[in-house]
Amino acid sequence: MKYRGNIVEEIKIAYVGGGSRGWAWGLMSDLMTCSDISGSVSLYDIDLQAARSNEIIGNKFNGAPGGKSIWKYKAVETLEEALTGADFVVLSILPGTFDEMESDVHTPEKYGIYQSVGDTSGPGGILRAMRTVPMYEVIGEAVKNCCPEAWVINYTNPMTLCVKTLYRVFPEIRAFGCCHEVFGTQRFLAEVVEQELGVGPVERHEIKVNPVGVNHFTWLTEAKYRGMDLFPVYRAYCEKHPDGRGGEGPADSSWMNNAFACDEKVKMDLFLRFGQIAAAGDRHLAEFCEGKWYLESPGRVKEMHFGLTTVEWRKEDLIKRLARSARLVSGEEEVEIKGTGEEGVNQIRALLGLTELITNVNIPNRGQIPNLPLGAVVETNAVFRAGSLTPVFAGSIPQSIYPLISRICGEQEILSDAIARRDLEGIFQAFANDPLVTCGLEDARKLFEEMCRNTKAYLGMYGI
Repeated sequence: MKYRGNIVEEIKIAYVGGGSRGWAWGLMSDLMTCSDISGSVSLYDIDLQAARSNEIIGNKFNGAPGGKSIWKYKAVETLEEALTGADFVVLSILPGTFDEMESDVHTPEKYGIYQSVGDTSGPGGILRAMRTVPMYEVIGEAVKNCCPEAWVINYTNPMTLCVKTLYRVFPEIRAFGCCHEVFGTQRFLAEVVEQELGVGPVERHEIKVNPVGVNHFTWLTEAKYRGMDLFPVYRAYCEKHPDGRGGEGPADSSWMNNAFACDEKVKMDLFLRFGQIAAAGDRHLAEFCEGKWYLESPGRVKEMHFGLTTVEWRKEDLIKRLARSARLVSGEEEVEIKGTGEEGVNQIRALLGLTELITNVNIPNRGQIPNLPLGAVVETNAVFRAGSLTPVFAGSIPQSIYPLISRICGEQEILSDAIARRDLEGIFQAFANDPLVTCGLEDARKLFEEMCRNTKAYLGMYGI
């Protein structure tokens, strides 16, 4: 890197999963909105052709209207080539294919277990972790050998297990996990402020929050707007809208079939139950609660106004994204510079000393949440400054929600250790105790073994 006044040039970013047909394009766009940073991006992917397509697409951004910087993209054939000399590493991979995810999400339905996402918690999240953690062991070792001083930004799920693995393999790594779920809750609270107080427009960043918990099961113990405590305002809103932000919702099953449907009804119900603000999308929150609460059946899902994201939908969406990739490569469709609202690029700028930023991240617990285990990966605010990432003391998990969060945190710790040891029985114990696994122990065993068989092509390290 080279500093020239308030501008940093020749930054090298390594993008692992650089054939991405989504996240990568968003990063390309966000980088172009910044006039004070420039450099190169090495794209590594096990699908080299996908990375080469993104090389073409990324370089097209340099000529797009509104661009404020220049970034050179290059697809590379090895992980080591991508990482060598990197200042920042972005991780965004799909562990396996959508065929494996189809088993993760839908095989449990034979036992009456429904999952709205299936990539973080529940049976699907556990099987996904079994595939992902060994990959992250390789990545962690490669970072240690090729770019030990680099900042590593993880977007892959299951977020907690990915970050935990990186620190287990390379304790000195400078890694953190990014998730936008808290941002969505801030935007929702901004809407609540506008409606309840008659002010606005209110921007997300004006809602100051104190997040605590684990990724996708994050809660806010404080929320303020210009110094005003929003808890009474939010309570009034929730009591006025028992059927969710949108009221009754569609009368037919189309609501349930919306892949990312969310009417905020789950998070408002959780607030009225426990007095703290659940701060993730309803689809994620539901998967960390007891299986009979919100995911007992498709009918219950419909009643709570959120969606079950089927893998069939994901496969159809991939076909559309592949077609878009071809159009972008050929020039039939022009690239467009449009900010995504993600914090990744601003985090990079802050770590370079170009700004200062406080935002939520996933990093090991160093005491920022005193009543969760030290070393467990937790989600709280952190301060980004030149060359440093410092967690903000968030305080203890409130008693009302502590049993919910501590159970999940404990399961993640057990699962991380069991996967590291390739201990199938230990993994099964975490599986059987997950809140979504509502079947009996014998059926849980059958389900676990079937899911392992279905995805055994990626589980050879376990002796399956």
